[in-house]
Amino acid sequence: MISAVVLDANALLMPFQFKIHLDRELKRLFGEILVLVPSSVIDELSNIHDKHAKAAMALAKKYSVVETSMRGDDAVLSVARDRSAAVLTNDRELISRLRAENIPVVRLRSGRYLIFSPHGIE
Repeated sequence: MISAVVLDANALLMPFQFKIHLDRELKRLFGEILVLVPSSVIDELSNIHDKHAKAAMALAKKYSVVETSMRGDDAVLSVARDRSAAVLTNDRELISRLRAENIPVVRLRSGRYLIFSPHGIE
């Protein structure tokens, strides 16, 4: 059973790049669910210098931030494993790692809506 959804930087940029409403889509897929953001993801966003990164950082702080000393995909994987959570991302490399560990994946389909792969596999 999925207890939460972990967002990576890619996921936090989706609403601004694709005009998708994350909360509404996650609620459609799971009902009420805890949304987690590793602290390193906020650090990663602070180093991106484009028009969407600042808005994505503000969005991230709306969710539960999980402190971690790990970086990048390792932090996302660790939080997902520790919390029995799915991961929302469109990062192909991360999706491959999630599938290898049988961690559920949520990703953007057709730039319009989210889909859920319970075993990390479509």
